[in-house]
Amino acid sequence: MPQGDKSKYTAKQKRKAEHIEKTYRDKGVAQDEAEARAWATVNKQDGGGKAGGGGRTPAERSEAAEKGARTRARNRAKP
Repeated sequence: MPQGDKSKYTAKQKRKAEHIEKTYRDKGVAQDEAEARAWATVNKQDGGGKAGGGGRTPAERSEAAEKGARTRARNRAKP
């Protein structure tokens, strides 16, 4: 069985992996190998599970964006 926690995947990604796994099983691939191939395919197509967002709230992201804009403006003003 493939390693890793699958809780970060969306329902759509899980359905896609089940479908891919079933296709491999129909072709005679072993259960463990079919599951591993299915998740590898989902990871390659979708880039893995859901993005974590970096742990920032929308307000924190906004503050960081404003600070970056001030820094860029200050650096442009330097001779």
